Amino acid sequence: MGKRSNLLAERLEKGAKELETLAAGLTDAQWQKRVKDGRKVGVLVHHVANMYPLEIQLAQGLSMGKPIAGVTWDDVHGMNAAHAKEFDGVTKADAIALLKKNAAAAAEAIRAIDDAGLDNFATISLNADAPLSCQFMLEDHAVRHSFHHTAAIRAALK
Repeated sequence: MGKRSNLLAERLEKGAKELETLAAGLTDAQWQKRVKDGRKVGVLVHHVANMYPLEIQLAQGLSMGKPIAGVTWDDVHGMNAAHAKEFDGVTKADAIALLKKNAAAAAEAIRAIDDAGLDNFATISLNADAPLSCQFMLEDHAVRHSFHHTAAIRAALK
């Protein structure tokens, strides 16, 4: 485990823990409240947990210099909409359990990437085929994801 990968994993764990703590303290009414993009708070918590494996898989590919090709933001929005529909009734217990499990697995996977892997890059279709590093992908997706949606949930609860 390298220092950089450990720091990235720790940031992911911190964000996941903040989301978990927020989610655990929500009332049933708050769990059902909708955030700005229309998804329910509970669905958003489950979404973050559900996306960690894919985000890590994509970053691992970049760590080996493999491009992310053919994925558009329309694909992402469609996947998010399908997830919201499928998990509309997700329970707090199920979402938090998945968040804990997948955050731990994501952190472990990040710690396994060495500095050379973090520095490897390839084109990413979601970013106009810009050649971006594995570390960028981790920071912009898996690491940032929980912080981004925790902020959205807090805004919706005001």
